[in-house]
Formats: sequence, C-alpha cells, structure tokens
Amino acid sequence: MPVQKDIVKGQTAEIRCTLKRGGDFADTHYTIRYFQPDGKGTLKMDDGTVFKPNDRYPLTKDVFRLYYTSLSSDHQTIDVYVEDSFGKVQQLTFSFNNGREEGKDKHAFSRH
Repeated sequence: MPVQKDIVKGQTAEIRCTLKRGGDFADTHYTIRYFQPDGKGTLKMDDGTVFKPNDRYPLTKDVFRLYYTSLSSDHQTIDVYVEDSFGKVQQLTFSFNNGREEGKDKHAFSRH
C-alpha cells in the first residue's frame, strides 16, 4: 500500500509493512531501526514501542505497522533498516513534504 507523500506538523502517517523472508531458516531473528537525516519526528511500532534513532528493536512478527508523527514543518526523510541475524540489511526510505502550499493550507490525510 502506498505511503502518503505530504504531512503537516503534528500529523501521523501510517506505514504498513510485510517482512518477506528469503527462506525459513531456523533461529533467524530480525531487528528494526531507523535514522532521520532530514526533519524531525517520531517513529512508533504498532505495539506502542517508540523508537529512538539508531537503536535496534526486535521484530517479532511478519506483518506490522509503523506510525511516523511529524514534529516539524520542513521536508522530512526517515530511513528504516531491517536486519536479520546473518547481517543482511534491507533499507527503506520514506520522504514527506510539508503538506502546506504557498498561499493556502492543504491538509494531507492518512490512508486507511
């Protein structure tokens, strides 16, 4: 499902994720972390865990949701990293534009 492109300060965007495994290897564990090179915001897991940048958190299910809440009115980018216990890393980058256009307010809405 596509992720919204525009966001305003205080708004939350839902990011629906599915972990696609390359195989079913015994005792494979996954972790998730994020980094925010542009803007300011918070990232939260659907179980309520609020992520701290670059801290690793166990990923215990294959289908999950992330919630990004904007804390600034600038362009924002977050990089999400999922790593398996063998060291293989998958990076996903999400970019959000300020949802306001010059001269008028344009509100972006989360897709459900």
